[in-house]
Amino acid sequence: MTQKIEISPVTRIEGHAKITLQLNDNGDVEDARLHITQFRGFEKFCEGRPHHEMPSLMARICGICPVSHLMASAKACDALMAVQIPPTAVMLRRLMNLAQIVQSHALSFFHLSSPDLLLGLDSDPAKRHIFGVAAQNPDIALDGIRLRKFGQQIIELLGGKRIHPEWVVPGGVSEPLTAEKRDKIQGMLAESYAIILRTLDWFKPLVPRFQEEIRNMGHFPSLYIGLLNDEGGWEHYDGKLCVMDASGKILVEGLAPARYAEIIGEAVEDWSYLKFPYYKPMGYPTGIYRVGPLARLNIARKFGTPRADSALAEFKTLETGPVSSSFHQHYARLIEILGSLEQMEKLLGHSEILDPLVRAYAGPNAHEGVGVSEAPRGTLIHHYKISKDGVITWANLIIATGHNNLAMNRGILQAGRHYVKGKRLQEGMLNRVEAVIRSYDPCLSCSTHAVGHMPLLVQLVSKDGEVLDQLQRHE
Repeated sequence: MTQKIEISPVTRIEGHAKITLQLNDNGDVEDARLHITQFRGFEKFCEGRPHHEMPSLMARICGICPVSHLMASAKACDALMAVQIPPTAVMLRRLMNLAQIVQSHALSFFHLSSPDLLLGLDSDPAKRHIFGVAAQNPDIALDGIRLRKFGQQIIELLGGKRIHPEWVVPGGVSEPLTAEKRDKIQGMLAESYAIILRTLDWFKPLVPRFQEEIRNMGHFPSLYIGLLNDEGGWEHYDGKLCVMDASGKILVEGLAPARYAEIIGEAVEDWSYLKFPYYKPMGYPTGIYRVGPLARLNIARKFGTPRADSALAEFKTLETGPVSSSFHQHYARLIEILGSLEQMEKLLGHSEILDPLVRAYAGPNAHEGVGVSEAPRGTLIHHYKISKDGVITWANLIIATGHNNLAMNRGILQAGRHYVKGKRLQEGMLNRVEAVIRSYDPCLSCSTHAVGHMPLLVQLVSKDGEVLDQLQRHE
């Protein structure tokens, strides 16, 4: 008799998903699937819209990472206009994207994952949330709130509002930075540095306590894809695509982002609305790869800033070759926050950061444009085609969560096989399966545009539909 465990929805992620674990007669996991159950329709919504509306329209895909979509969409529109945007506009876009990385990583680490790290994966789910963290260690909870606030305040200072700013536009940004705003941001950096440094000091001694999880929760060989700058350093806004294999060998380096379709294909399955991107030279589903903090730190040779370079060197000693455990995504996020703060400090000190020339104006000068940047969760691709009048006729979006789809499915299968034993459900073992997904910080609002609210219901069901065991909790 075959049984099936359902986890619906997965908790402490942005959006909703369901996990099914198929058991054999012995109660061992035979198969595992991550089901994304909402339809994603933004590629069709934008058809017929003027191309210059796309950045603001695409930002509405998500309230968590609207800045990421602003960046990729604006870059695609820059390509449609065939313009080179002013250097100060590039710096200001970079500044906002770094603020987005800081605030999003803070949300992921402190609000969504720290309950597992501080309270334990077997702790009471009624307390395993940010309020439980606040009760156990209020300083950590407050640091998370302050660090996220820092990133959001910068987005608001630059763009006029924290959610869905319209400041990033085709050709650059809509207005320059003022000296007053620059000084205000600079004045907030010291507290943010202090927070991230003490968080790293708190987190690193925790790592040895999770050795079993590190080995069995998304620890497998894969490819890694992300952007690199011309010096082989960490990149988040521009740069070229790089592909690294599981041994650390660089398979592709210096590929122009507009040529992404040469290496990335997209497959579909009838049990999920989320597409399954794969590395074309290896085919589907063998061409499994990861994007995001772990991938970016694996492929990058340096940050180019002293504190982050030191932290990166220490991170790379975790494993021989690429760091392959998805558990270490948490560590990678903290290092990226540190590196982002240092890069923001450099940008704010640049002599041209207040230059008033921040936008290039042009009409459509190309029929096709691609914009690629690094969202907090990984590489983000916007690809548009327009008519001669500049109206969108076709769009393709490859979201970071989509890039990681095959890897997330591989990770829950590994965790399920290790932790799920027998025909009785235990909350802690199922939370470990969920934690694999949380390590990727999937944004299903981006990848599917989810709406609604659902409780978590976990059922063990026999082949003939009999409920053998059940666990239920609410978000």
